[in-house]
Amino acid sequence: MIIGIPKEIKNNENRVALTPAGVRELTRRGHKVYVQASAGANSGFPDDAYAAMGAEILPSIEEVYACAEMIVKVKEPIAPEYKLVRRDQLIFTYFHFASSEALTHAMIDSGAVCCAYETVERADRSLPLLVPMSEVAGRMATQEGCYFLEKPRGGKGRLLGGVPGVKPARVLVIGGGVVGTAAARMAAGLGADVTICDISLPRLAYLTDVMPRNVKTLMSSEYNIREELRHSDLVIGSVLIPGAKAPKLVTRDMLQEMEPETVMVDVAIDQGGCFETSHPTTHEDPVYYVDGILHYCVANIPGAVPYTSTLALTNATLPYVLQLADKGWRHAAQENNELAAGLNIVQGRIVYAPVAEAWGLEYTPLEL
Repeated sequence: MIIGIPKEIKNNENRVALTPAGVRELTRRGHKVYVQASAGANSGFPDDAYAAMGAEILPSIEEVYACAEMIVKVKEPIAPEYKLVRRDQLIFTYFHFASSEALTHAMIDSGAVCCAYETVERADRSLPLLVPMSEVAGRMATQEGCYFLEKPRGGKGRLLGGVPGVKPARVLVIGGGVVGTAAARMAAGLGADVTICDISLPRLAYLTDVMPRNVKTLMSSEYNIREELRHSDLVIGSVLIPGAKAPKLVTRDMLQEMEPETVMVDVAIDQGGCFETSHPTTHEDPVYYVDGILHYCVANIPGAVPYTSTLALTNATLPYVLQLADKGWRHAAQENNELAAGLNIVQGRIVYAPVAEAWGLEYTPLEL
């Protein structure tokens, strides 16, 4: 198969889809790999490293899309890329269709086969291609929250861990999945007073067992969230419904009851955000205020640490890339239910129900 790796063009997206070592696994199996010039430079992987592993370097994104049967990316295609996607071309990347109607229609119109990292799902309901970036995003959420709590950055001026004689800051983490767990552990390690809430009692029991003593668990409900928001300094939203829009768990009226300059980090923004007042921001312009509350809603948080993120992403995606390249998407999906769950749009038809539901569009079961 001919595989193309374009350079990411989303704002400050510094990751690349595969490392040179990942490319080597493809070329040694006889696949042809084209990498756009400087695609890996910001992740610490120069063109000559890819060339040494058998890849051919192409100067433009147009050339990569034009020659590839499968495009392997990090983030969803953005508007300048829509016209480059061809019918029957396989696109393997994070799509998050439920957060972008324009992207959904563009991929339907393209006739491409869209396999989304975020909905590749194992039998135990785990999401193997979300886990590595969720680990990074959770840690980064706390790190960025600390930064913006500083007074010069617009926050309350509170140190997350406090000092002897001064109480630590209070952190509320909404959602106890991979992102929330990573965020809570990071905040706890810095000495914060952390509360993590979730709707699953078994998950809360697990978190109670594994978390440090400065992390408390709480059943997630509108009342409990509203009460916790009143005295929180940093709020991290990390809820996920695979492939679907995130629920709005913090409403605008709740902001009125919060202390001014509280920092809210919405890690669910890729799926539309779990705060009613959230809208996507960029690394270049990451924050804004609503009713005196500082919002951080960067849609590609792991892009800020591209070396770590690219290595972690390749570790997770490469086995699936190899299956798709070796067998083609049809046979790979027939043999592996995890990849079948990743298919969202196939040749103009939506085959993943939550995407169709998000935009009121027709759903076609994959088997049809």
